[in-house]
Amino acid sequence: MSPATRPSHHTTRTSQPAPRTMSYLHYSFDLWLTLIKSNPGFKAERTRIFHRDFNPAHKSIEEVAKAFRLVDLMCNAVNESTGKNIDADEMYLMVVSLINDNQLNLNDIDAGKLYADMEALVFNYLPVVYSPVTIEVLDRLKQKGGSTFSILSNTGFIKGATLKKILAELKMEKYFDFQLYSDEVGMSKPNPALFNLMLQYIKQINKEKDITLSSIIHIGDNPKADVEGANAAGIKSLLINSNNQSIFTLLS
Repeated sequence: MSPATRPSHHTTRTSQPAPRTMSYLHYSFDLWLTLIKSNPGFKAERTRIFHRDFNPAHKSIEEVAKAFRLVDLMCNAVNESTGKNIDADEMYLMVVSLINDNQLNLNDIDAGKLYADMEALVFNYLPVVYSPVTIEVLDRLKQKGGSTFSILSNTGFIKGATLKKILAELKMEKYFDFQLYSDEVGMSKPNPALFNLMLQYIKQINKEKDITLSSIIHIGDNPKADVEGANAAGIKSLLINSNNQSIFTLLS
């Protein structure tokens, strides 16, 4: 999910955590707020840039920050509801339009350059690993052997192509056999078609194994996108970070 502000999730929905003695043949992970999180400096500098460069209406910096939050929440809700994907370029243009009360001619903005500038900014304020135990858990799961791993993530202001570069920069890409991002496939969690696509990839990389739905688990922080989506696909799920459970639960 997008690294920008998201709505608080109700944690009354239940996931289907693994029995404590069970190992899985495939571990699927959400990315944002599951394995990594934003560098706070990124959002602050992004807001300052938009306040300076895309603000002929002279809105306050607080109003610019609010526009980012509103667009992020709206697009996240729409993506989860429709199962489709609103791309980062469109989201940035929505922010500019909102800042300027929909009075600015968006044709005057080079959306490609704008995204390239924002991507460069991400690497100046690189996201960080979510918690001190995140890498330890991935290492220990890998050391057990016999399992495959993947990323299944909705995107927002940062595209999947950029997220792959971020994971490489963080030395985390080595853990994953494949990565699926909503903007690259045009579908967002909890869309069943996206989970089915993931299952196809899992079968392709496990051709010599009997991969059943009960041997696959998806781990994420979002009750709707991650837990409901996984459960509807017939696989196990584990909710972490937005409740009282950490990724370390996978090793319990």
